[in-house]
Amino acid sequence: MSLAAVLIVKNEAAHLRACLETLRWVDEIVVLDSGSDDDTCAIAREFTDKVAVNADWQGFGVQRQRAEAMVESDWILMVDADERVTPELRRSIQTAVASGEPAIHTLPRLSWCFGDFIRHSGWYPDRVARLYPRGKAGYDAALVHEKLHNTGGLPVKALEGDLLHYTYRDLRHYLEKSAHYAQAWAEQRAARGKQGSLSAGLVHGVGCFLRMYLLRAGFLDGRQGLLLALLSAHSTFAKYADLWVRTRTSPPPDETPER
Repeated sequence: MSLAAVLIVKNEAAHLRACLETLRWVDEIVVLDSGSDDDTCAIAREFTDKVAVNADWQGFGVQRQRAEAMVESDWILMVDADERVTPELRRSIQTAVASGEPAIHTLPRLSWCFGDFIRHSGWYPDRVARLYPRGKAGYDAALVHEKLHNTGGLPVKALEGDLLHYTYRDLRHYLEKSAHYAQAWAEQRAARGKQGSLSAGLVHGVGCFLRMYLLRAGFLDGRQGLLLALLSAHSTFAKYADLWVRTRTSPPPDETPER
C-alpha cells in the first residue's frame, strides 16, 4: 500500500523545508500552493515534482479537495507546513498503512506556542483525523475549520506518536490568524442566514476562558496557559462581533450627510 503526504500552502518558506524533511519516507508528496510570493514552491520542488499552484481561493476545504484530487497513492496523510512528523508517529503510520485495513486514523498533535509545548488548556492531545484511504474519506468544502468526512463509514482508530505543531511565530501572527478565522467564520454563518449579537459574543468569550483555564487545567501551562485562555476568549468574542457587524448594522451611506 502506497502513501502520499499532502500539503496545501501559501508563503510557508520559513516552515516548509523542516516539515518536508520529516516526510522523505513517504511514497508521494503533493504540494498545492495558493499563490505564494516567497520561495515556497522552489522549496517544495526540492522534495517532489508534484507541485501545483491554484490561486483561486475558495476556502480551506475546497483547496484540500483539489489537493486530494492530485494524489495517486492508496493512502493520504494530510499535513500542514507548520507541523512535523516525529519518528514514533512515523512508525505508527507505517504500521497502519501496511496493515491494509481501511480506517480513518487520528494523530495526537502537540503544539508549541509562545515559548513552550502546551500540554493542557484543551490543546493536547488535540487528536486530528489526518490519515485515511484515498476515495473512502475526504474533506468538506468549508471556508474554514474544514473537516474530514467519513463517507465510507470507516472505523476510526488512534495512532501513537506526536505530530508537532509550531503554531504561532509571535503574538502578531496569532492575532492575524485569529482575525482571518473570525472573518471566515462570520462569512460562513452569515451566508447561512445566521445573525450575531454582542451579548452572545461576551457569553461565549467568558465561557471560553473559564473552560480553557480552569476546566481544562490551562493554569498548569503557566503564563502561556493564561495568555492562551485570554487570547482565545478574545478570538471567540471577535467572531461573534464580526457576525453582528455583518448582519445587524447598517452599511455606510453613499454620500456624506449634510451638516
